[in-house]
Amino acid sequence: MSHSTEHIDNTRTAVKSPNPRLKNWNIVFRKLKKNKSAVVGGILIILFIIIAIIGPYITPYAPQTQNLVNKLQPPSGDHWFGTDNFGRDIFSRIIHGTGLTLMVGFFSVLLGATVGILLGIVAGYYGGRTDSIIMRLMDILLAFPGILLALAIVTVLGGSLVNVVIAVAISSIPVFARIVRGSTLSVKKLEYIDAMRALGASDGRIIFRHILPNITSPIIVQATLNIATAILSASGLSFLGLGAQPPQPEWGAMLSEGRNYLYNAPHVALFPGLAIVAVVLAFNMLGDGLRDAFDPKTKE
Repeated sequence: MSHSTEHIDNTRTAVKSPNPRLKNWNIVFRKLKKNKSAVVGGILIILFIIIAIIGPYITPYAPQTQNLVNKLQPPSGDHWFGTDNFGRDIFSRIIHGTGLTLMVGFFSVLLGATVGILLGIVAGYYGGRTDSIIMRLMDILLAFPGILLALAIVTVLGGSLVNVVIAVAISSIPVFARIVRGSTLSVKKLEYIDAMRALGASDGRIIFRHILPNITSPIIVQATLNIATAILSASGLSFLGLGAQPPQPEWGAMLSEGRNYLYNAPHVALFPGLAIVAVVLAFNMLGDGLRDAFDPKTKE
Protein backbone atom coordinates (compact mmCIF):
# COMPACT_ATOMS: atom_id res chain seq x y z
CA MET A 1 0.00 0.00 0.00
CA SER A 2 2.83 2.37 0.90
CA HIS A 3 4.60 1.58 -2.37
CA SER A 4 1.40 2.43 -4.28
CA THR A 5 1.00 5.73 -2.44
CA GLU A 6 4.64 6.61 -3.05
CA HIS A 7 4.24 5.84 -6.77
CA ILE A 8 1.17 8.10 -6.97
CA ASP A 9 3.02 10.94 -5.19
CA ASN A 10 5.98 10.59 -7.55
CA THR A 11 3.65 10.66 -10.54
CA ARG A 12 1.92 13.81 -9.28
CA THR A 13 5.30 15.47 -8.69
CA ALA A 14 6.41 14.59 -12.21
CA VAL A 15 3.21 15.99 -13.65
CA LYS A 16 3.38 19.19 -11.62
CA SER A 17 7.09 19.85 -12.13
CA PRO A 18 7.60 22.24 -15.06
CA ASN A 19 9.73 21.39 -18.05
CA PRO A 20 13.17 22.91 -17.20
CA ARG A 21 13.79 23.77 -20.85
CA LEU A 22 10.43 25.57 -21.05
CA LYS A 23 11.22 27.38 -17.80
CA ASN A 24 14.53 28.60 -19.25
CA TRP A 25 12.75 29.97 -22.32
CA ASN A 26 10.28 31.80 -20.06
CA ILE A 27 13.21 33.41 -18.22
CA VAL A 28 14.77 34.47 -21.53
CA PHE A 29 11.47 35.95 -22.69
CA ARG A 30 11.04 37.93 -19.46
CA LYS A 31 14.57 39.33 -19.75
CA LEU A 32 13.96 40.19 -23.39
CA LYS A 33 10.77 42.11 -22.59
CA LYS A 34 12.68 44.32 -20.15
CA ASN A 35 15.24 45.27 -22.82
CA LYS A 36 13.65 48.27 -24.56
CA SER A 37 16.02 48.31 -27.52
CA ALA A 38 15.42 44.59 -28.17
CA VAL A 39 11.66 45.14 -28.02
CA VAL A 40 11.91 48.02 -30.50
CA GLY A 41 14.10 45.90 -32.78
CA GLY A 42 11.66 43.00 -32.60
CA ILE A 43 8.69 45.25 -33.39
CA LEU A 44 10.54 46.73 -36.38
CA ILE A 45 11.39 43.26 -37.69
CA ILE A 46 7.77 42.13 -37.37
CA LEU A 47 6.72 45.31 -39.18
CA PHE A 48 9.19 44.65 -42.01
CA ILE A 49 7.93 41.06 -42.33
CA ILE A 50 4.32 42.26 -42.53
CA ILE A 51 5.30 44.83 -45.16
CA ALA A 52 7.10 42.12 -47.15
CA ILE A 53 3.97 39.94 -47.11
CA ILE A 54 1.13 42.38 -47.71
CA GLY A 55 3.00 45.46 -49.01
CA PRO A 56 3.14 44.46 -52.69
CA TYR A 57 -0.67 44.18 -52.74
CA ILE A 58 -1.34 47.69 -51.41
CA THR A 59 1.34 49.82 -53.07
CA PRO A 60 -0.07 52.68 -55.17
CA TYR A 61 2.12 51.93 -58.22
CA ALA A 62 3.75 48.93 -59.85
CA PRO A 63 7.47 48.85 -59.03
CA GLN A 64 8.58 48.72 -62.67
CA THR A 65 6.11 51.17 -64.19
CA GLN A 66 8.07 53.97 -65.88
CA ASN A 67 6.87 57.51 -66.46
CA LEU A 68 9.69 59.62 -67.87
CA VAL A 69 7.55 62.74 -67.71
CA ASN A 70 7.65 62.54 -63.88
CA LYS A 71 11.27 61.45 -63.44
CA LEU A 72 13.26 62.69 -60.43
CA GLN A 73 10.22 64.26 -58.81
CA PRO A 74 10.69 65.18 -55.13
CA PRO A 75 8.47 63.63 -52.42
CA SER A 76 4.85 64.70 -52.74
CA GLY A 77 1.30 63.55 -52.01
CA ASP A 78 1.26 61.44 -55.18
CA HIS A 79 4.74 60.00 -54.68
CA TRP A 80 5.59 59.86 -50.96
CA PHE A 81 9.29 59.15 -51.53
CA GLY A 82 9.50 60.85 -54.93
CA THR A 83 10.41 59.20 -58.24
CA ASP A 84 13.67 57.89 -59.69
CA ASN A 85 15.41 58.61 -62.98
CA PHE A 86 12.85 56.50 -64.86
CA GLY A 87 9.84 58.06 -63.16
CA ARG A 88 9.20 54.98 -61.03
CA ASP A 89 7.63 55.46 -57.61
CA ILE A 90 10.38 54.97 -55.01
CA PHE A 91 7.98 54.18 -52.16
CA SER A 92 6.43 51.31 -54.13
CA ARG A 93 9.84 49.99 -55.12
CA ILE A 94 11.09 50.04 -51.52
CA ILE A 95 7.97 48.17 -50.35
CA HIS A 96 8.45 45.53 -53.06
CA GLY A 97 12.17 45.33 -52.27
CA THR A 98 11.52 44.52 -48.60
CA GLY A 99 10.72 40.91 -49.47
CA LEU A 100 13.86 40.55 -51.59
CA THR A 101 16.08 42.00 -48.88
CA LEU A 102 14.66 39.83 -46.09
CA MET A 103 14.71 36.75 -48.31
CA VAL A 104 18.42 37.18 -49.02
CA GLY A 105 19.16 37.73 -45.33
CA PHE A 106 17.11 34.80 -44.02
CA PHE A 107 18.05 32.21 -46.64
CA SER A 108 21.77 33.02 -46.69
CA VAL A 109 21.96 32.72 -42.89
CA LEU A 110 19.81 29.57 -42.91
CA LEU A 111 22.09 27.92 -45.46
CA GLY A 112 25.32 29.09 -43.80
CA ALA A 113 24.10 28.16 -40.32
CA THR A 114 23.01 24.68 -41.39
CA VAL A 115 26.39 23.84 -42.91
CA GLY A 116 28.33 25.58 -40.14
CA ILE A 117 26.38 23.81 -37.36
CA LEU A 118 26.95 20.40 -38.92
CA LEU A 119 30.67 21.02 -39.40
CA GLY A 120 31.12 22.54 -35.95
CA ILE A 121 29.25 19.83 -34.07
CA VAL A 122 31.10 17.04 -35.94
CA ALA A 123 34.45 18.72 -35.27
CA GLY A 124 33.71 19.26 -31.59
CA TYR A 125 32.20 15.84 -30.94
CA TYR A 126 34.72 13.61 -32.73
CA GLY A 127 37.84 15.75 -32.25
CA GLY A 128 41.23 14.50 -33.40
CA ARG A 129 42.04 14.57 -37.09
CA THR A 130 38.43 15.33 -38.06
CA ASP A 131 38.48 18.43 -35.87
CA SER A 132 41.84 19.55 -37.26
CA ILE A 133 40.82 19.20 -40.91
CA ILE A 134 37.48 20.98 -40.50
CA MET A 135 38.84 23.85 -38.42
CA ARG A 136 41.83 24.43 -40.71
CA LEU A 137 39.37 24.80 -43.58
CA MET A 138 37.38 27.27 -41.49
CA ASP A 139 40.57 29.18 -40.70
CA ILE A 140 41.27 29.50 -44.42
CA LEU A 141 37.81 30.98 -44.99
CA LEU A 142 38.21 33.29 -41.99
CA ALA A 143 41.47 34.60 -43.43
CA PHE A 144 39.36 36.55 -45.95
CA PRO A 145 37.06 39.40 -44.85
CA GLY A 146 33.44 38.31 -45.29
CA ILE A 147 32.51 40.89 -47.92
CA LEU A 148 35.67 40.20 -49.96
CA LEU A 149 35.05 36.45 -49.86
CA ALA A 150 31.44 36.97 -50.97
CA LEU A 151 32.63 39.35 -53.68
CA ALA A 152 35.09 36.78 -55.02
CA ILE A 153 32.46 34.02 -55.02
CA VAL A 154 29.86 36.16 -56.83
CA THR A 155 32.48 37.22 -59.35
CA VAL A 156 33.09 33.57 -60.18
CA LEU A 157 29.44 32.47 -60.12
CA GLY A 158 27.99 35.54 -61.83
CA GLY A 159 25.71 38.33 -60.66
CA SER A 160 22.26 37.25 -59.41
CA LEU A 161 20.35 37.13 -56.15
CA VAL A 162 20.70 33.34 -55.95
CA ASN A 163 24.48 33.59 -56.26
CA VAL A 164 24.49 36.38 -53.64
CA VAL A 165 22.66 34.06 -51.22
CA ILE A 166 25.23 31.31 -51.87
CA ALA A 167 28.18 33.69 -51.52
CA VAL A 168 26.96 35.27 -48.27
CA ALA A 169 26.10 31.83 -46.88
CA ILE A 170 29.60 30.51 -47.57
CA SER A 171 31.16 33.54 -45.92
CA SER A 172 29.08 32.95 -42.76
CA ILE A 173 29.85 29.23 -42.37
CA PRO A 174 33.13 29.63 -40.37
CA VAL A 175 31.51 31.81 -37.71
CA PHE A 176 28.80 29.25 -36.95
CA ALA A 177 31.27 26.36 -37.13
CA ARG A 178 33.59 27.90 -34.52
CA ILE A 179 30.76 28.84 -32.15
CA VAL A 180 29.12 25.41 -32.36
CA ARG A 181 32.44 23.60 -31.98
CA GLY A 182 33.26 25.50 -28.79
CA SER A 183 29.81 24.87 -27.33
CA THR A 184 29.96 21.18 -28.27
CA LEU A 185 33.33 20.75 -26.56
CA SER A 186 31.78 22.10 -23.34
CA VAL A 187 28.58 20.05 -23.46
CA LYS A 188 30.11 16.71 -24.43
CA LYS A 189 32.18 16.71 -21.20
CA LEU A 190 29.04 16.68 -19.04
CA GLU A 191 28.15 13.55 -17.10
CA TYR A 192 24.81 12.91 -18.76
CA ILE A 193 26.52 12.61 -22.15
CA ASP A 194 28.83 9.93 -20.70
CA ALA A 195 25.76 8.23 -19.24
CA MET A 196 23.96 8.22 -22.60
CA ARG A 197 27.08 6.80 -24.27
CA ALA A 198 27.33 4.07 -21.58
CA LEU A 199 23.68 3.14 -22.18
CA GLY A 200 24.51 2.48 -25.84
CA ALA A 201 23.04 5.59 -27.45
CA SER A 202 24.31 6.16 -30.98
CA ASP A 203 26.43 9.17 -31.90
CA GLY A 204 23.59 10.59 -34.00
CA ARG A 205 21.15 10.38 -31.09
CA ILE A 206 23.61 12.00 -28.68
CA ILE A 207 24.43 14.79 -31.13
CA PHE A 208 20.91 15.68 -32.28
CA ARG A 209 18.87 14.81 -29.18
CA HIS A 210 21.17 15.84 -26.35
CA ILE A 211 23.97 18.15 -27.55
CA LEU A 212 22.30 20.28 -30.22
CA PRO A 213 19.25 21.30 -28.11
CA ASN A 214 21.63 22.50 -25.37
CA ILE A 215 23.71 24.77 -27.61
CA THR A 216 20.86 26.63 -29.33
CA SER A 217 21.35 29.87 -27.38
CA PRO A 218 24.58 31.06 -29.06
CA ILE A 219 23.29 29.82 -32.42
CA ILE A 220 20.12 31.93 -32.18
CA VAL A 221 22.06 35.02 -31.14
CA GLN A 222 24.63 34.62 -33.90
CA ALA A 223 21.94 33.93 -36.52
CA THR A 224 20.07 37.12 -35.60
CA LEU A 225 23.22 39.23 -35.80
CA ASN A 226 24.31 37.48 -39.01
CA ILE A 227 21.05 38.36 -40.76
CA ALA A 228 21.96 42.02 -40.36
CA THR A 229 25.45 41.35 -41.73
CA ALA A 230 24.03 39.29 -44.60
CA ILE A 231 21.60 42.04 -45.60
CA LEU A 232 24.39 44.60 -45.51
CA SER A 233 26.70 42.36 -47.60
CA ALA A 234 23.96 41.57 -50.13
CA SER A 235 23.11 45.25 -50.48
CA GLY A 236 26.79 46.03 -50.98
CA LEU A 237 27.10 43.44 -53.72
CA SER A 238 23.96 44.77 -55.43
CA PHE A 239 25.37 48.29 -55.11
CA LEU A 240 28.43 47.08 -57.04
CA GLY A 241 26.20 45.53 -59.71
CA LEU A 242 26.93 41.92 -58.71
CA GLY A 243 23.64 41.17 -56.94
CA ALA A 244 20.12 42.00 -58.01
CA GLN A 245 19.93 43.03 -61.63
CA PRO A 246 17.74 45.85 -63.01
CA PRO A 247 14.85 46.35 -62.90
CA GLN A 248 14.56 44.37 -59.63
CA PRO A 249 13.64 46.75 -56.77
CA GLU A 250 16.45 45.68 -54.46
CA TRP A 251 17.57 48.35 -51.99
CA GLY A 252 21.29 48.09 -52.73
CA ALA A 253 20.68 48.34 -56.48
CA MET A 254 18.35 51.31 -55.93
CA LEU A 255 21.03 53.00 -53.84
CA SER A 256 23.53 52.45 -56.64
CA GLU A 257 21.19 54.07 -59.19
CA GLY A 258 20.59 57.02 -56.89
CA ARG A 259 24.26 57.87 -56.34
CA ASN A 260 24.34 59.61 -59.73
CA TYR A 261 21.70 62.09 -58.56
CA LEU A 262 22.93 63.00 -55.08
CA TYR A 263 23.07 66.73 -55.88
CA ASN A 264 19.91 67.38 -57.90
CA ALA A 265 17.71 64.56 -56.51
CA PRO A 266 19.14 63.21 -53.22
CA HIS A 267 15.87 61.46 -52.33
CA VAL A 268 16.57 58.76 -54.95
CA ALA A 269 19.42 57.43 -52.80
CA LEU A 270 18.24 58.66 -49.40
CA PHE A 271 15.19 56.45 -48.90
CA PRO A 272 16.73 53.12 -49.99
CA GLY A 273 19.70 53.92 -47.76
CA LEU A 274 17.42 54.65 -44.79
CA ALA A 275 15.57 51.38 -45.40
CA ILE A 276 18.86 49.43 -45.25
CA VAL A 277 19.91 51.24 -42.08
CA ALA A 278 16.53 50.57 -40.42
CA VAL A 279 16.41 46.83 -41.08
CA VAL A 280 20.09 46.27 -40.17
CA LEU A 281 19.68 48.31 -36.99
CA ALA A 282 16.55 46.34 -36.04
CA PHE A 283 18.30 42.96 -36.30
CA ASN A 284 21.35 44.25 -34.40
CA MET A 285 19.16 45.60 -31.59
CA LEU A 286 17.28 42.31 -31.31
CA GLY A 287 20.52 40.30 -31.48
CA ASP A 288 22.12 42.34 -28.69
CA GLY A 289 18.99 41.87 -26.59
CA LEU A 290 18.97 38.12 -27.17
CA ARG A 291 22.64 37.90 -26.20
CA ASP A 292 21.89 39.61 -22.88
CA ALA A 293 18.75 37.53 -22.32
CA PHE A 294 20.58 34.23 -22.83
CA ASP A 295 23.41 35.29 -20.53
CA PRO A 296 22.80 33.52 -17.17
CA LYS A 297 24.78 36.25 -15.37
CA THR A 298 22.21 38.85 -16.39
CA LYS A 299 19.58 39.52 -13.75
CA GLU A 300 15.89 39.29 -14.59
